[in-house]
Amino acid sequence: MEQQATPRATPQGQDFRHIVRIANTDLDGKKSVYIAIKKIKGVGFMVSNMVCRFSGIPRDKRLGELSDAELQKLQQILSDIKSAGAPLWMLNRRKDRETGAHLHLLATDLTFVQDNDIKNQKKMRSYVGVRHILGQPVRGQRTQSHFRKNKGKVSLGVKRREGAKAGKV
Repeated sequence: MEQQATPRATPQGQDFRHIVRIANTDLDGKKSVYIAIKKIKGVGFMVSNMVCRFSGIPRDKRLGELSDAELQKLQQILSDIKSAGAPLWMLNRRKDRETGAHLHLLATDLTFVQDNDIKNQKKMRSYVGVRHILGQPVRGQRTQSHFRKNKGKVSLGVKRREGAKAGKV
């Protein structure tokens, strides 16, 4: 007797959105709000949970089932997490170099700022910048056995003598 797995109920209705755009990112409407907004760069599980609590939207509700007002509320909170009541330690850009402000950046803004920080470190010739220039690991990892992809096709190991056979040494 085989039991067939019942397929998960597919969302029905006129107002269901299969793709939702939040913070310039297309998100899957079939996923829960908590899981879906983690796909935005700069939003991890802690920030996602915090945004769900601040907005009052249940975490397990599907993103495509949200009303326009709820989506607008999510967008507003994500665009300015600090004013929504997030603690400073949860922000991903504390004490910005140029402005000195505490920010939480998302998507392309985060990528742009990270690239500028790396360029600035390279220009200053700081230790981290020099490691970036050389293509070496930046955060203190060992280099003898890892990061070989940056060094070309050089194999490490024991080479057999040319005259030696498998049985003789």
